Amino acid sequence: MAKNFAVGIDIGTYRVKIMVIENPKVERGSPRIIGTGFSDSRGLRHGYIINQSDIIRSIKNALRQAEKTSGVKIKDALLSVGGIGLGSVTTNASVVISRADLEITELDLEKAIDASRSEIPQSVALNRKIIHTIPISYKVDGKPVLGMDPIGMKGTRLEIKTLFIICLENHLDDLVQAVEEAGVEVLDVVASPLAASLVTLSKTQKIAGCVLANIGSETVSIVVFENNIPISLEIFPIGSNDITNDIALGLKTPLEEAERIKLGSITSSTYSKKKLEEIIAARLSDIFELIETHLKKIGRSGLLPAGIILTGGGSGIHLIEEVAKSSLNLPSKITPLQWGATTKETIKDAEWGVTYGLCLLGLHTETGNTFGVEMAKRAKSNIISWLKQFLP
Repeated sequence: MAKNFAVGIDIGTYRVKIMVIENPKVERGSPRIIGTGFSDSRGLRHGYIINQSDIIRSIKNALRQAEKTSGVKIKDALLSVGGIGLGSVTTNASVVISRADLEITELDLEKAIDASRSEIPQSVALNRKIIHTIPISYKVDGKPVLGMDPIGMKGTRLEIKTLFIICLENHLDDLVQAVEEAGVEVLDVVASPLAASLVTLSKTQKIAGCVLANIGSETVSIVVFENNIPISLEIFPIGSNDITNDIALGLKTPLEEAERIKLGSITSSTYSKKKLEEIIAARLSDIFELIETHLKKIGRSGLLPAGIILTGGGSGIHLIEEVAKSSLNLPSKITPLQWGATTKETIKDAEWGVTYGLCLLGLHTETGNTFGVEMAKRAKSNIISWLKQFLP
């Protein structure tokens, strides 16, 4: 059931961002951004909370702005979760078909998901909570199922490959608690890379195979798509702030000036342009080396035709496309920086992609459960309904 308004909250290491969008009043119209609010993040490190009271104040400051610009009293919202506490694990499992006539039912899918969940290694599951359960592929009696819908097929054994997106439980609980203490009910949580993918990737890119890289201030998050399904997600504890620090050290300049130099807002004859490019390229190479190592681990190195799509606040750094292309041997593209029209202006910053994606989820799903989110009090989700929502 669609809603009239939806709110997304993205708590990043650099900024807390809140967006309010409105359902179009005409059929097939585009959602309209009616308000935004942001504030500097206080009390966070690599995306996790180190001072609860500081981050609550930051959330309240952003809330006041969003409510003032939108004219809407914000009572509930979808919340993104990111940072180094986020990760993923893929498991394989199989179950025997339960019906005597060997027809596969939703009960068999639920049993397969449960069996797949039980295959998560204890060392990985410890102190972590599953926030998304995403079936990647099915097989019936060893033969792949085309179309991702085995219901109604007949066989003796159903195999499933499942991606579980997990998060450190205390990190997730701290984020939810901070938002709710700021006076907003958290309807659901969504992994930041998945929320961003809704507005930065096309269906064609996701079908062909691509990696979306969100370059944040202290972390880089990636999600890999293939056949229109996310198959892997990873977070790296490195970000654009590391480039700022390198520039400050290499050029012997204050951090504030180094940040402006990085973004290209300061050009001067007092430093060598060649040296600056060498400093930036060296750190970017470190970032893309981590991504390349992960792609090799999952067997997708050099095998993603749609290449790497760059987004996030750090995606505007000079040389980033060129270094990404040479490091990964893949096509490279910076995502368009325009998300939609507001009543006053247009949002033209890639760092708002996660927030806008959250809002789109909130408009079109009653609980935001498009990605099969698992919360403690929720019953098992209907896998087929989930798939129909997920596939455009």
